[in-house]
Amino acid sequence: MESESRKLLETFENPKISNEYTVRIRIPEFTCLCPKTGQPDFATLHLEYIPHERCVELKALKQYVWSYRDRGAFHEAVTNQILDDLAAVMAPRFARLTAVFNVRGGIYTTVVAEHCDPDWTPAPVVELPPAAGN
Repeated sequence: MESESRKLLETFENPKISNEYTVRIRIPEFTCLCPKTGQPDFATLHLEYIPHERCVELKALKQYVWSYRDRGAFHEAVTNQILDDLAAVMAPRFARLTAVFNVRGGIYTTVVAEHCDPDWTPAPVVELPPAAGN
């Protein structure tokens, strides 16, 4: 099921498709409504992705995120919907969305959702020695 909000998302061509690099975006002002009480829920979204052919355009991403302000959604559902929408328009090699919700009723919630292209194999981790003086 396509999210109506997805129409707001825009992408641009990956400027360095030959490189595997990570894009990290922090969105500190995410708001949606609690579907039970109608009270606002606030979160910081942390998006990390390894682009393939497309990258997400930031102004469009901001407008997309704003589209949730008046919508009721459970934390788990909204986190997965946002990741699904981003994966649908970007088709990244890998994407992770971490939604860190502010306290509600004495409970903090963090939801982590991931998308991985089944044809992509991550590069091996490179361990660097500690910097001098650390």
